[in-house]
Amino acid sequence: MKYLILMGSPRKKGNTYELVKAFMEELERNNKQCDLLWLYDKDIKACIACRSCQKDWEIFGCSIKDDGQEIFDKILESDVIILATPIYSWYCTPPMKSTLDRMVYGMNKYYGDEMGPSLWKGKRLALIATCGYRPEKGSDLFEEGMKRYCKHSQLKYSGILVERHLGYNTEFISDEKINNAKLFAKRLIEL
Repeated sequence: MKYLILMGSPRKKGNTYELVKAFMEELERNNKQCDLLWLYDKDIKACIACRSCQKDWEIFGCSIKDDGQEIFDKILESDVIILATPIYSWYCTPPMKSTLDRMVYGMNKYYGDEMGPSLWKGKRLALIATCGYRPEKGSDLFEEGMKRYCKHSQLKYSGILVERHLGYNTEFISDEKINNAKLFAKRLIEL
């Protein structure tokens, strides 16, 4: 199994990364291949719904020339996709959202003159999120959106790890959160 983490945090040493780091350590301890792609380091423009990607059902086919093709290729090479993001205004960060919009078109050939295939059908998708509100009020909308996204794209939703940060004057990472990240990795390995 090959794992791909699409990192939506702008901070290289932030809270979301601290969870992902523990998660990756557990994957590596279990000899699982894992790639981490920092979306803030990529040039990811917003989808313009031109539908160029619908002309060829075997390729990404996006008319926008940026790092979208690289992300598409990395996803196709992977078995499990993990979206890691802090929650901003009850949803993921801007580069994550742009990536999701571009992939829903480029991966799903549903929007042309005829209904085509889902190129990533059957892949698993999981979430790692951090938020300031209680998880049931902070990450619930993002999780529900991703469950619908998975159903639409024929992906297998595999769950969420979400941890709360109680404020800028408090320490985020703890042994309990590190353990939760490792347990989440173990659970994904066992699926």
